Amino acid sequence: MDATESAAVLARARQGDSEAFRALVERHSRSVFRLAFRMTGNEQDAEDVVQESFLRAYKQLGRFESRANFGTWLYRIVSNCSVDLMRAKQARHDQTRGESLDEAVELPANDLPTPERLAESAEIQRRVQGALADLSPLERAAFTLRHYEGRSIDEISRTLGLGTSAAKHSVFRAVKKLRAALAPLRSQES
Repeated sequence: MDATESAAVLARARQGDSEAFRALVERHSRSVFRLAFRMTGNEQDAEDVVQESFLRAYKQLGRFESRANFGTWLYRIVSNCSVDLMRAKQARHDQTRGESLDEAVELPANDLPTPERLAESAEIQRRVQGALADLSPLERAAFTLRHYEGRSIDEISRTLGLGTSAAKHSVFRAVKKLRAALAPLRSQES
Protein backbone atom coordinates (compact mmCIF):
# COMPACT_ATOMS: atom_id res chain seq x y z
CA MET A 1 0.00 0.00 0.00
CA ASP A 2 1.63 3.26 -1.14
CA ALA A 3 1.19 6.64 0.59
CA THR A 4 -1.69 7.78 -1.66
CA GLU A 5 -3.59 4.52 -1.26
CA SER A 6 -2.90 4.56 2.48
CA ALA A 7 -4.27 8.12 2.76
CA ALA A 8 -7.40 7.09 0.87
CA VAL A 9 -7.96 4.06 3.13
CA LEU A 10 -7.46 6.26 6.19
CA ALA A 11 -9.93 8.85 4.86
CA ARG A 12 -12.56 6.14 4.28
CA ALA A 13 -11.95 4.73 7.76
CA ARG A 14 -12.43 8.19 9.28
CA GLN A 15 -15.79 8.36 7.50
CA GLY A 16 -16.89 5.15 9.22
CA ASP A 17 -15.95 2.54 6.59
CA SER A 18 -15.32 -0.57 8.70
CA GLU A 19 -13.60 -2.41 5.82
CA ALA A 20 -11.12 0.45 5.50
CA PHE A 21 -10.43 0.33 9.23
CA ARG A 22 -9.96 -3.43 8.93
CA ALA A 23 -7.33 -2.78 6.23
CA LEU A 24 -5.52 -0.42 8.62
CA VAL A 25 -5.64 -3.07 11.36
CA GLU A 26 -4.23 -5.70 9.03
CA ARG A 27 -1.48 -3.36 7.86
CA HIS A 28 -0.34 -2.35 11.34
CA SER A 29 -1.20 -5.36 13.53
CA ARG A 30 2.23 -7.04 13.36
CA SER A 31 4.23 -3.95 14.26
CA VAL A 32 1.72 -3.00 16.96
CA PHE A 33 1.91 -6.48 18.51
CA ARG A 34 5.71 -6.44 18.35
CA LEU A 35 5.82 -3.11 20.19
CA ALA A 36 3.24 -4.22 22.78
CA PHE A 37 5.10 -7.49 23.39
CA ARG A 38 8.42 -5.74 23.84
CA MET A 39 6.89 -3.29 26.26
CA THR A 40 4.89 -5.78 28.32
CA GLY A 41 7.19 -8.80 28.01
CA ASN A 42 4.16 -11.09 27.90
CA GLU A 43 2.24 -12.47 24.91
CA GLN A 44 -1.19 -12.40 26.57
CA ASP A 45 -0.67 -8.85 27.85
CA ALA A 46 0.52 -7.80 24.39
CA GLU A 47 -2.62 -9.25 22.81
CA ASP A 48 -4.74 -7.36 25.34
CA VAL A 49 -2.85 -4.14 24.58
CA VAL A 50 -3.30 -4.61 20.82
CA GLN A 51 -7.02 -5.16 21.22
CA GLU A 52 -7.42 -2.14 23.51
CA SER A 53 -5.24 -0.01 21.23
CA PHE A 54 -7.24 -0.72 18.09
CA LEU A 55 -10.46 -0.15 20.02
CA ARG A 56 -9.20 3.24 21.22
CA ALA A 57 -7.93 4.08 17.73
CA TYR A 58 -11.34 3.28 16.25
CA LYS A 59 -13.14 5.41 18.83
CA GLN A 60 -10.71 8.31 18.42
CA LEU A 61 -10.26 8.14 14.64
CA GLY A 62 -12.26 11.35 14.24
CA ARG A 63 -9.61 13.16 16.30
CA PHE A 64 -6.73 11.95 14.15
CA GLU A 65 -5.18 14.80 12.22
CA SER A 66 -4.54 13.62 8.68
CA ARG A 67 -1.35 15.67 8.43
CA ALA A 68 0.18 13.41 11.08
CA ASN A 69 1.53 9.91 10.43
CA PHE A 70 -1.08 7.26 11.29
CA GLY A 71 1.60 4.77 12.36
CA THR A 72 3.12 7.23 14.82
CA TRP A 73 -0.33 8.10 16.18
CA LEU A 74 -1.14 4.39 16.58
CA TYR A 75 2.23 3.73 18.28
CA ARG A 76 1.38 6.45 20.77
CA ILE A 77 -1.89 4.71 21.59
CA VAL A 78 -0.11 1.34 21.93
CA SER A 79 2.57 2.89 24.14
CA ASN A 80 -0.06 4.52 26.36
CA CYS A 81 -2.07 1.29 26.63
CA SER A 82 1.11 -0.66 27.46
CA VAL A 83 2.15 1.86 30.10
CA ASP A 84 -1.37 1.80 31.58
CA LEU A 85 -1.33 -2.00 31.74
CA MET A 86 2.15 -2.12 33.29
CA ARG A 87 1.20 0.49 35.89
CA ALA A 88 -1.96 -1.42 36.78
CA LYS A 89 -0.02 -4.68 37.08
CA GLN A 90 2.63 -2.94 39.20
CA ALA A 91 -0.04 -1.53 41.49
CA ARG A 92 -1.61 -5.00 41.90
CA HIS A 93 1.83 -6.51 42.48
CA ASP A 94 2.70 -3.88 45.09
CA GLN A 95 -0.63 -4.51 46.80
CA THR A 96 -0.14 -8.28 46.98
CA ARG A 97 3.61 -8.13 47.64
CA GLY A 98 3.13 -8.08 51.39
CA GLU A 99 0.59 -10.90 51.20
CA SER A 100 2.91 -13.36 49.49
CA LEU A 101 6.52 -13.66 50.60
CA ASP A 102 7.08 -16.97 48.88
CA GLU A 103 6.97 -15.75 45.29
CA ALA A 104 9.15 -17.88 43.05
CA VAL A 105 9.77 -17.94 39.35
CA GLU A 106 9.21 -21.35 37.89
CA LEU A 107 10.34 -22.14 34.37
CA PRO A 108 8.61 -24.92 32.46
CA ALA A 109 10.83 -27.94 31.89
CA ASN A 110 10.83 -27.39 28.13
CA ASP A 111 12.36 -23.92 28.65
CA LEU A 112 15.46 -25.40 30.29
CA PRO A 113 17.80 -26.33 27.45
CA THR A 114 20.42 -28.95 28.25
CA PRO A 115 23.47 -27.62 26.36
CA GLU A 116 25.47 -25.23 28.53
CA ARG A 117 25.52 -22.47 25.94
CA LEU A 118 21.75 -22.47 25.58
CA ALA A 119 21.41 -22.45 29.36
CA GLU A 120 23.64 -19.40 29.60
CA SER A 121 21.66 -17.69 26.86
CA ALA A 122 18.40 -18.41 28.67
CA GLU A 123 19.87 -17.00 31.89
CA ILE A 124 20.98 -13.85 30.13
CA GLN A 125 17.55 -13.42 28.57
CA ARG A 126 15.88 -13.94 31.94
CA ARG A 127 18.09 -11.33 33.55
CA VAL A 128 17.48 -8.86 30.74
CA GLN A 129 13.70 -9.37 31.03
CA GLY A 130 13.93 -8.97 34.80
CA ALA A 131 15.96 -5.78 34.41
CA LEU A 132 13.44 -4.44 31.89
CA ALA A 133 10.60 -5.28 34.27
CA ASP A 134 12.30 -3.22 36.99
CA LEU A 135 12.21 -0.08 34.85
CA SER A 136 9.38 2.37 35.32
CA PRO A 137 6.69 2.03 32.63
CA LEU A 138 7.83 5.29 31.00
CA GLU A 139 11.49 4.23 30.97
CA ARG A 140 10.59 0.84 29.54
CA ALA A 141 8.45 2.46 26.84
CA ALA A 142 11.20 4.91 25.89
CA PHE A 143 13.88 2.20 25.89
CA THR A 144 11.73 -0.18 23.82
CA LEU A 145 10.92 2.48 21.25
CA ARG A 146 14.56 3.53 20.97
CA HIS A 147 16.46 0.26 21.10
CA TYR A 148 13.98 -2.35 19.86
CA GLU A 149 11.96 -0.27 17.43
CA GLY A 150 14.77 2.06 16.32
CA ARG A 151 12.71 5.21 16.80
CA SER A 152 14.33 8.63 16.93
CA ILE A 153 14.17 10.79 20.05
CA ASP A 154 11.71 13.09 18.24
CA GLU A 155 9.45 10.13 17.45
CA ILE A 156 9.71 8.91 21.03
CA SER A 157 8.80 12.34 22.38
CA ARG A 158 5.76 12.54 20.08
CA THR A 159 4.71 8.94 20.81
CA LEU A 160 4.95 9.32 24.58
CA GLY A 161 3.78 12.93 24.69
CA LEU A 162 7.06 14.14 26.20
CA GLY A 163 9.41 16.99 25.46
CA THR A 164 12.58 16.06 23.61
CA SER A 165 14.79 16.42 26.68
CA ALA A 166 12.38 14.33 28.78
CA ALA A 167 12.42 11.59 26.12
CA LYS A 168 16.25 11.63 26.05
CA HIS A 169 16.36 11.54 29.82
CA SER A 170 13.96 8.57 29.98
CA VAL A 171 16.09 6.59 27.51
CA PHE A 172 19.25 7.58 29.40
CA ARG A 173 17.83 6.51 32.78
CA ALA A 174 16.66 3.21 31.33
CA VAL A 175 20.07 2.46 29.82
CA LYS A 176 21.83 3.43 33.05
CA LYS A 177 19.55 1.18 35.15
CA LEU A 178 19.93 -1.73 32.70
CA ARG A 179 23.72 -1.42 32.69
CA ALA A 180 23.77 -1.48 36.49
CA ALA A 181 21.40 -4.46 36.66
CA LEU A 182 23.33 -6.42 34.05
CA ALA A 183 26.84 -5.54 35.29
CA PRO A 184 27.19 -8.90 37.10
CA LEU A 185 26.88 -10.66 33.74
CA ARG A 186 29.83 -8.73 32.37
CA SER A 187 31.99 -9.62 35.38
CA GLN A 188 31.16 -13.33 34.85
CA GLU A 189 32.53 -13.13 31.30
CA SER A 190 35.97 -12.09 32.56
